Amino acid sequence: MTQPVFRFAPSPNGRLHLGHAFSALLNQRLARETGGRLLLRVENTDTVRCLPMLERRMLEDLAWLGIEWDEEPRRQSEHGADYQQALDRLGAMGLVYPGFFSRGAARQAVETATARGRSWPVDPDGVPHYPPEDRDLAEAERQSRLDARAPHTLRLDMEAALDRLSRQDALPLTWQEEGGGPEGETGEIAADPGQWGDFMLTGRDRSAAYHLACAVDDAAQGISHVVRGRDLFLATSAQRLLQELLGLPQPTYLHHDLILDSDGRKLSKSRSDTSLAELRMAGATPGDIRKMVGL
Repeated sequence: MTQPVFRFAPSPNGRLHLGHAFSALLNQRLARETGGRLLLRVENTDTVRCLPMLERRMLEDLAWLGIEWDEEPRRQSEHGADYQQALDRLGAMGLVYPGFFSRGAARQAVETATARGRSWPVDPDGVPHYPPEDRDLAEAERQSRLDARAPHTLRLDMEAALDRLSRQDALPLTWQEEGGGPEGETGEIAADPGQWGDFMLTGRDRSAAYHLACAVDDAAQGISHVVRGRDLFLATSAQRLLQELLGLPQPTYLHHDLILDSDGRKLSKSRSDTSLAELRMAGATPGDIRKMVGL
């Protein structure tokens, strides 16, 4: 029987809070209960917000909690070649195109279209789908902009990707869910990657975007069980699409409950919710943290 492999994958863009503690401790518990291994992945492709100082503090918090890793951490910033290889494969399939719209310009294009009465789909995060103009550009115009070094992201052509998998009889996509979705879904879940539209594969700085990096990293680390918050349940559809296109193995997923604040909102670094460091300074012990998160 293959040894299970779990992972905890935080971003060092702020101090860890109780939600991170719950996910890390749950991954460690499941790894120990199944005789598996626990790996750490530092998701730091955002070099503006993800700082070495914050990574050091993050590792200190996890060590204080008693989290132990079975390998040295994988840092996304050190694996650009892996993401480029995946991009090259998708590009060879004709599934990648440059997106020249800035966020503001894309928003304006959507607002103009909706003002004219056109309905516009949004992704599960509430973000409008990327406008189709760049996908439909004439090749000469596209090349002209690239030659002029116009800033651009790289995006997945969702329609072409789904068509390719349909012709390969690879649809519908599913995943095995051992936790639960927003409506309590469990068991075999039907993936719906189309709801994400032409999602971003890289930023303008060519750093790998979340869905691509996540799919590539899980395969590179041999992850068999992805245990993470329920807020990422719907993101699994996009990652399953990339796994299928790139021929990557499919993990089992467990999306767990979120730790909420007194207003019923999930904890957030951006709102400066109480950090583990602050709790430690106030006298909390690792045992206290486990009680707070129900573990």
